[in-house]
Amino acid sequence: MGLLEIRDLHVSYGNVEVLHGISLDVGEGEIVALLGSNGAGKTTTLRAVSGLIRPRAGEIVMAGQPLNALRAHQIVALGLGHVPEGRRMFGALTVEENLQLGGYLIRRDAAVMAQRMDRVYQTFPRLGERRSQLAGTLSGGEQQMLAIARALMLRPRIIVLDEPSMGLAPKLVRVIFRMIADICNEGTSILLVEQNARQALRIAHRAYVLESGRIALAGAARDLAQDSRVRAAYLGGSAATTK
Repeated sequence: MGLLEIRDLHVSYGNVEVLHGISLDVGEGEIVALLGSNGAGKTTTLRAVSGLIRPRAGEIVMAGQPLNALRAHQIVALGLGHVPEGRRMFGALTVEENLQLGGYLIRRDAAVMAQRMDRVYQTFPRLGERRSQLAGTLSGGEQQMLAIARALMLRPRIIVLDEPSMGLAPKLVRVIFRMIADICNEGTSILLVEQNARQALRIAHRAYVLESGRIALAGAARDLAQDSRVRAAYLGGSAATTK
């Protein structure tokens, strides 16, 4: 049984069905990549998992707990963090204030809040250096670090990450992906939506390819990186080296 299980999930916007019965799972201590072109349904999948969209049919279960009927804040309390596309910082607030908002469920326990903050700053030293800086003045890479750090404040069992490399320079992309791998190595499972398929497959254990709201391919990340269909569609036609 996976930590996160999605079974026969259907999601619609009005009368238009976007997900047509997809199934996938994420195990303990795994990075699972969800690949696909724009409009394939990747972000919709993450929003359904997080309780931001109600499925029309199907089942989402985390650690044995059905999520379909729960609200977003209840799902967060169960141990799921969501890092949305575009980072969604509160630009007029400081780095520290953004992190405090990420830990809103523990806001009444000052000691725990301080402990979590210290842990985040150890993981992201650059944020510690900028704790009093307005989030809106951070670089793109620093904002992405803050978005991930904010999700870590509640020590989630699993994080769903939506396009963490978007808009970043190649050097920063490599830094962010190393951090994602480190977070997983420390015990947090990750469901990763990412347009940079090459980088995603390098750090993922398994992957799914979503096409027009359906799972088209699934398997070990190393195997999919060598699959001719994946290489042609997402890797520029060349073999990927999974190191």
